[in-house]
Amino acid sequence: MTDSDCRSWFSAADLLTRDASAPVALLGAPLGLGSITPGRCDLAPEAVRAAMKRMSVYDLETETDLSGVRIFDAGDVGLGGAQPSEALAPIAERLAPLAKTHALTIVLGGNNAVTRPCVHALDPTLQRVGLLTLDAHFDLRDTDCGLTNGNPVQALLEDGIPGMHIAQIGLLPFANTKKAHEKAKRAGIYVATAQACRAQGLAAIAENALAKLAAKCDVIHVDFDIDVVERSAMPGAPGARPGGLAAQDFFDATRRICAHPKVRSVDLTEFDPSLDVAAISALTAARWACEVLAGFMRR
Repeated sequence: MTDSDCRSWFSAADLLTRDASAPVALLGAPLGLGSITPGRCDLAPEAVRAAMKRMSVYDLETETDLSGVRIFDAGDVGLGGAQPSEALAPIAERLAPLAKTHALTIVLGGNNAVTRPCVHALDPTLQRVGLLTLDAHFDLRDTDCGLTNGNPVQALLEDGIPGMHIAQIGLLPFANTKKAHEKAKRAGIYVATAQACRAQGLAAIAENALAKLAAKCDVIHVDFDIDVVERSAMPGAPGARPGGLAAQDFFDATRRICAHPKVRSVDLTEFDPSLDVAAISALTAARWACEVLAGFMRR
């Protein structure tokens, strides 16, 4: 039998292709410098691609089959030893044409500083674009000491994005400051705490946030900071904390988010493979990639 399961395993990694006509694109953005907690987030793009080899393309719960989808693997942005301030142009210049020619582009960070160039790539004017973040943190630290993975949202506000074009969900207690919270309130950012997401459902909160953004914006970028997940389920995320969201809720929300037609790009950030235990984080990231595709298939 040529299609014997014991002779061949068709995995999520086999969906990757060099065919640029594929409807979905993937771009690695291995930005590691500029992290508040030093680490090796630059290793994540390759680690996620490798972990995708361990994921099948069939979801038996919903009978969703990804085997007909293809992802144009555009490789990685050559960042070398770039700091976040130096990474804006290289990432935005690589992502912008992909976002124009593909219905959805997946960006594998890298630390959270990659989110700023992703938003710029969708709309350099920052007046038509929306940003949804699933993150334990506001990322609204001041920028006077330079750009880091702790201030991409603050940097975007300073760049000119309207605060009402931003929604942040999954925020954790004792992981943020009063100053950051008050910045978010003043800017008009939509905020939903981790407790609210547990009470109402992360996927429902995400859909509500997307509806608000879609009413104002033509295109939307979504930042999936993996430290929003409970730390015991995400040892490879240096910023993850006890009390974070359940991995299954993260997956469910991902699928619902990526079904929205205005979501043109998504990023996965803050995965540090050097901290991983038993490939827990890598497999979670690979499952996330499958959920992105499952959501995309609903469009």
